[in-house]
Amino acid sequence: MNAHPSFAATLLATLRVYQWPKNLLVFAALLFAQQMFHAHMVLESLGAFVALCAASSAVYIFNDLKDMESDRAHPEKRNRPLASGEIGTGAAVVLMLVLLVCSVLGSYLLRPAFCGAVVFYLLLMLTYTIALKKIMFVDVLVIAIGFVFRAIAGAIVLDVAFSNWLAVCTLFLALFLGLGKRRCEIEVLEAEAAAHRDVLREYTVHHLDSLLTIMAACTLLTYTIYTCSPEVVHRLGTDKLYVTLPFVVYGLFRYLHLIHHKNGGGDPSRTLLKDGPLALTVALWGVACTVIIYGGMWRYE
Repeated sequence: MNAHPSFAATLLATLRVYQWPKNLLVFAALLFAQQMFHAHMVLESLGAFVALCAASSAVYIFNDLKDMESDRAHPEKRNRPLASGEIGTGAAVVLMLVLLVCSVLGSYLLRPAFCGAVVFYLLLMLTYTIALKKIMFVDVLVIAIGFVFRAIAGAIVLDVAFSNWLAVCTLFLALFLGLGKRRCEIEVLEAEAAAHRDVLREYTVHHLDSLLTIMAACTLLTYTIYTCSPEVVHRLGTDKLYVTLPFVVYGLFRYLHLIHHKNGGGDPSRTLLKDGPLALTVALWGVACTVIIYGGMWRYE
């Protein structure tokens, strides 16, 4: 007989803590605005990260409450705390409301403009859960906008500029990940896909493969333009950011390999955490960016 999961494990699963790495995008502004060695900026970014984690967890709970019945018919989602009955709906609602209050109040204390951004994110994601996720292409676009929001929110809380090219690159990368998730859902659920998520009846694996190729190309192209943009070179004081391109190329190729040959991509956060080569690539990319942006030997002459 299987032991019941501990309270801590149930709480972590309900909050979907494994999804929190998505909110690390909030630190992009800290890195690329060259503010990593300013303690108050680091603390503000950490505060923004916590506020976004609370907001995203509240949205996940709302989604699980709404989709509880359909999740019980899903081979993986039926193990979620609400769908499996490990946590009651009343307790989940209370937890969701506490998270909402904490995220909004905390973000306001950080910066009112950041609070406005968090409220926009909450409204967008709640609208997605209720209606937008049923519309073909809009479903992945909204998720992608959520990723871009995380990156821009990091700049808002620090009151620094954020490159338009980097925002566009983030959008394309998020679309790439979102389309990969849809493809995996169709592969795993097969004939039952449409029963679980109505919009999946509109997609086909062949169509998604074409879109994935386009989004991978767009991501690589826009990141290349970002690294070589005169405005970015002038602001960062280095023209060597293009050196990080091999990490981006390998990361995209590796993810496509996981999608096509390992049935991966169903959950980008879990894929990143479980796949060693991909996780190492992201880590090395981050280290390379830090060294180039902050290392005096890379200064632009």
